[in-house]
Amino acid sequence: MDTGVILAIVLSIIGVALLIALASRFRVVPQGRAVVVQRLGKYSRTLETGLHWLVPVVDKALPPILLKEQVADFRPSEVITKDNVKMMIDSVVFFQVVDARLFTYGIERPMQAIENLTATTLRNIVGELELDETLTSRELVNTKMQGIIDEATNPWGIKVHRVELRNILPPPAIQESMEKQMRAERERRQTILQAEGEKRSNILVAEGEKQAAILRAEARKIALLTEAEGQAAAIKKIIDAKPDAAYLTLQGFEAVKAMADGQSTTLIVPSDLQNVATLFSSMSETLAATGALKRAAKPKAAADKK
Repeated sequence: MDTGVILAIVLSIIGVALLIALASRFRVVPQGRAVVVQRLGKYSRTLETGLHWLVPVVDKALPPILLKEQVADFRPSEVITKDNVKMMIDSVVFFQVVDARLFTYGIERPMQAIENLTATTLRNIVGELELDETLTSRELVNTKMQGIIDEATNPWGIKVHRVELRNILPPPAIQESMEKQMRAERERRQTILQAEGEKRSNILVAEGEKQAAILRAEARKIALLTEAEGQAAAIKKIIDAKPDAAYLTLQGFEAVKAMADGQSTTLIVPSDLQNVATLFSSMSETLAATGALKRAAKPKAAADKK
């Protein structure tokens, strides 16, 4: 084979290899990730989203780093409260890598470091609280942990956005005691509500009876007044009519007749019906005299006022 042909083939192979090598040095960084580049073993730059080219042999790209917010769910940690109660608490940390360079060179195994830091911070905070405070102060514990962990992870290029206590598991004896306490509290509230309802019902019944008694008294009063006014009007009509003895005697006979029509088995009849007429006549004269005295008293009272 001709030497020229062999040389051309070799150069072609070398050219293709160079093209492949050069093409392989292009690096595409997707959205939400960053790539740290080392040049001769030393940090060179951080590649952001887009197309980049690396110098062959000299530049080395490290594995991509996720820049989106992440959630770390850590296993439960045993903590002891201020009143010496052991419990298991597991936490959730929401964090984000904000500096790929610090995240790469700041600490070895960052996730393990965050987990250990979270566990120790949780023990320190809960150790200052009693059991009841720990159960009712989750927001306070979350805020304290977030501030402490965020400050500690800042040199690692990590931003801690939020820390949450997911489960707080006291010992079984404590849980049983808490359930009994909650049950007793619910029964107490139910008893109070029933007592308040009965009290309100009794008040309403008493008010109703009071109103009914007032209305009955008002009705009796009106009835008595009406009856008295009717009797007074009837007597006045009799007085105004000035009945004579014959009329009064006739009325006496009518009264005896009415008595005879009753259901009574015993009937007492006056021996002298004239006494009835005399009685009516005396009543008429008395009422007439009373009216005259009242009329005479009015001018006298007027004169005294003058």
